[in-house]
Amino acid sequence: MRMKIISGVFYSVVSCALCVAVWADEPELQDMSDPLAVYTQAGAGYTNQGLNIKLGKSYDSGVENQMAMNIIEIKGIYGEALGWDSGNNPRDNSVDSFRFRNFKVNTTNGRGAQVDVSYSLKESALAERSGTASYSLMQALPKLGRFQFYPLLGGGVNFGLNIVEDDGRIDSGYSVNGAFGLVGMYSKFDVTDKIWLNYNPFWFTTLSGATNYQENAYGPDQSDLLTHEFAASYQFTPRFNLRYFANWTELNDFSDGNHRLEFNYQI
Repeated sequence: MRMKIISGVFYSVVSCALCVAVWADEPELQDMSDPLAVYTQAGAGYTNQGLNIKLGKSYDSGVENQMAMNIIEIKGIYGEALGWDSGNNPRDNSVDSFRFRNFKVNTTNGRGAQVDVSYSLKESALAERSGTASYSLMQALPKLGRFQFYPLLGGGVNFGLNIVEDDGRIDSGYSVNGAFGLVGMYSKFDVTDKIWLNYNPFWFTTLSGATNYQENAYGPDQSDLLTHEFAASYQFTPRFNLRYFANWTELNDFSDGNHRLEFNYQI
């Protein structure tokens, strides 16, 4: 039963990719190992929290020497049936969260800008539903042998549905409960021309807002958080790769983090 569901979802993603290919207009293939690469794409991931689906479409930004794309992700599909996480993170078969990103990069100076909006359907200590919207800048630094680094700086707001106020009352409807800043870096190490590794640390901290948010945004008495992401990737063809991701934080171990295998296809 599990394999039938996985096969069905993968077939749907491939079908979507073929549909996108009809209206995609890519001038040339992009380097899929580059965090600043912009291209039309389709992907699917098998995770300990269920299945993820990712669709991205490049478009003409209207600015000279600037490439742009939109990416939509749906996460946590069939988590109870297909995930393997422990009881620390309860799973069900409904979608866990959505993510939308708009990304632009200047091809002459290697500078990128990103709008990133995430929305979780899971209840938290802060709200019945919660999300973040942020804007960040990223800069590609000159390559150092097989290494390359992409520092990032940004900020955003946290919003939610039925937010818990400082006095414990519920603020009915949607509202913003605070602002945060983030500093981080994408890094890449080329093992071969087909294999590469990434380590991407990010530090988040609250800047303003309700006291309950500022003091507990990332857990009880946690006003800031250091997150880690490791990825190992293999490029089968210039269009198709397989990637393993591990995400964890300073509050949990590597083994207790989120793990996924992700297939990506450039259209």
